[in-house]
Amino acid sequence: MSAKRYAAVDLGASSGRVLVGAVTDTSIELTQVRRFANEPVRLPSGLHWDLLGLYRHIRAGLAEAGPVVSAGIDSWAVDYGLINQDGALLGLPYHYRDERTADLPDWPKPTALWRETGIAQQPFNTLHQLRAENRMRLACASHLLMIPDLLAYWLTGEIGAEHTNASTTQLYGVDGAWSSTVTTAADLPRRILPPVRRPGDLIGDTDLGMPLVAVASHDTASAVAAVPTENDRFAYISCGTWSLVGLELKAPVLSAAAQRAGFTNEAGVDGTTRFLRNVMGLWLLQECQRYWGEASVERLLAEAEEAESFVSLIDPQDPAWLPRGDEPGGMPARIAARADGRTPQTRGEIVRCVLESLALGHRLAVEEAGSLAWEKPEVIHLVGGGARNALLCQWTADATGLPVLAGPVEATALGNLLVQARADGVVADLAHLRALVRDTQEIIRYEPRAAPGWGDAVDRVAAMRH
Repeated sequence: MSAKRYAAVDLGASSGRVLVGAVTDTSIELTQVRRFANEPVRLPSGLHWDLLGLYRHIRAGLAEAGPVVSAGIDSWAVDYGLINQDGALLGLPYHYRDERTADLPDWPKPTALWRETGIAQQPFNTLHQLRAENRMRLACASHLLMIPDLLAYWLTGEIGAEHTNASTTQLYGVDGAWSSTVTTAADLPRRILPPVRRPGDLIGDTDLGMPLVAVASHDTASAVAAVPTENDRFAYISCGTWSLVGLELKAPVLSAAAQRAGFTNEAGVDGTTRFLRNVMGLWLLQECQRYWGEASVERLLAEAEEAESFVSLIDPQDPAWLPRGDEPGGMPARIAARADGRTPQTRGEIVRCVLESLALGHRLAVEEAGSLAWEKPEVIHLVGGGARNALLCQWTADATGLPVLAGPVEATALGNLLVQARADGVVADLAHLRALVRDTQEIIRYEPRAAPGWGDAVDRVAAMRH
């Protein structure tokens, strides 16, 4: 069987890429054709995404991709653009780190909202952002489009909302449709919520000579689709700027205990639910590295390995770590000020504090997810950029007592491409998709070691949380 070529536009919070995948029913060959920075812009109105710059790079990248069967777009969740009846964008989309939601009052009926949507309360949720939205703009808006849907509209002229990204908004019911209960209670115009499409649906033709296909447009949904599991007894960690830690389930978990524990239910492919909790991931280390300047990740990890274990710990789920604005300050000093135990002094001690604390945050999330969903995972699949961090992978295995299978690093792009290939008939189903990833991508196995101290350390982090 000759390979068919598909293009994936993969937008992250700090950079974007256009990749091409040559796919057969037994092979995948990935090529990156364009990479570009994704830098927010500070305007008098607040912090915004430079979506026009991203669109320019996307068009250039798709043109450089050459002949492909189709293209698909994935990105981060929660952020949106508003367009009027003429299709004009009503201002640049806000960045989820913008401060305009900081002082809003709490949602008045959080339990009812939870039961309707299954989404945890977060200050960056789409619903919370809309509560801070300019009412004049809302009155002028004809459609609300999530970032991938807005880009798809510019490329094809077609209006729609992809299912997995819509599910993150807190406007979307657990029944898989927009919630009139929420829009009524929030006094939001129902007309702005567009028709829903599913991964694999054809969006429309572009003027670049290729059709655009809906993929799992929330990047975590694409990453989880590409988890190379052999069965359903697994936990996943999609690890990058954030660590999204959870289970893939057949139905949402809507118990009061799950709500109190900060879990959320987001849609996955083929009717699955991604039951997960956000843990502040490698952003903590990235901000330390940014503050220190020229320090390489390899050097910092070597210094961390030499530092003493469990001297300092932080709670990686503490809301104090939520990134707000574009200048979050000196992260090493913030970590030192909030650390439990001895104040970390050196770079190695700070990095060890971050990575051990993240591993413990992973353990707490995996254990709580399993308890709340009545599931007992046998292995953890860690995908995304964090799969390159051998210390974090090994310490996650040590902390949880479960094997960690690290990789693929390119899980999001693979999920994007292979959903297109499935729509084209090259990939049969989700099991075939995952087997293809498993058989073609580098996966490193980390076995848990009987290292002392993890039990006491997790108790320390849990005590900080309470």
